[in-house]
Amino acid sequence: MGRGFIAMALLEKQRTEAGAGNPRPRLSLRTKDRLSAVPFLVGPVALVGVMLLVPFVATAYQSLTDDDGFTSSFIGFDNYVALLEDPTFVRSLLNTLLWTVGTLILPVGIGLLIAVLTNAVPGGRWLKYVFVLPYALSGTATAVIWGFILRSDGALNQAIEFFGGDAAASGWLLTWPTNTIVMIVASTWQATGVTVILFMIGLQAIPKEVVQAGELDGASGLRLFWHVILPQLRPVTIVVIGMSIANSLRVFDLIWLLTKGGPGAASETLAVTMYRQTFILSDYGAGAAVAVVLSVIVVGASWFYLRHQYKRG
Repeated sequence: MGRGFIAMALLEKQRTEAGAGNPRPRLSLRTKDRLSAVPFLVGPVALVGVMLLVPFVATAYQSLTDDDGFTSSFIGFDNYVALLEDPTFVRSLLNTLLWTVGTLILPVGIGLLIAVLTNAVPGGRWLKYVFVLPYALSGTATAVIWGFILRSDGALNQAIEFFGGDAAASGWLLTWPTNTIVMIVASTWQATGVTVILFMIGLQAIPKEVVQAGELDGASGLRLFWHVILPQLRPVTIVVIGMSIANSLRVFDLIWLLTKGGPGAASETLAVTMYRQTFILSDYGAGAAVAVVLSVIVVGASWFYLRHQYKRG
């Protein structure tokens, strides 16, 4: 019995020493911080699920039906096949691409230029309000103003004739791609204001020491802007470009009020096509299919852009 107790005591001692040499792994501080944030994320994630994911799933299912408001039956991917075979949908995709490129180049580029120039000249603080004020207008008001400018007897044609040019007899909204281009210009007139505001905030956040260090190194003018100022504006630029991509892909009010997507469906974008299919033609299944395609493009483009920027950062 004594030897048995001694053996048991030695075995327990070995277990204790082994446990002391290999302590239980403890959670890292970062893991604890992440776990402590879980209770705070449950509410927002649930809200996003209810407000965004559930409607998207319902729309995706509706796109697989021939819902016309009265009857509905499952037809699989027939709506998507019909869209791909529809030249109107192909033109709508092309117009959406034009809007995306146009609203990336014009509002972002012009807004950056205005912000830099008005930030460098005396009185520029007040001059920038001339470019910011149109942003306060609604899309409806912008469409009304540009409707007066672009119609056949509008201000643009009258100005062209005054200076001896040949005005467009049919106006500027009845031929493609002219109608899409002039509507992009109208959108730029309104949207440039927010890019000016954001870039002005970014310029004011740049430390003066950084600019002075660049000047001491011999940088000035365009070199100073390209190598010193523009890299400091990168966080703001990411936000501005991301907003421009999302807004260009879902533009609707300006197009609908100026051309209603016409003539025919020549100036439609995906958002206008979705509205026409759903609320004008009452083809809810086809409209839902366009909505799904538009949602996938918006999310995919935003994800690709932000991921690319994250990798660069």
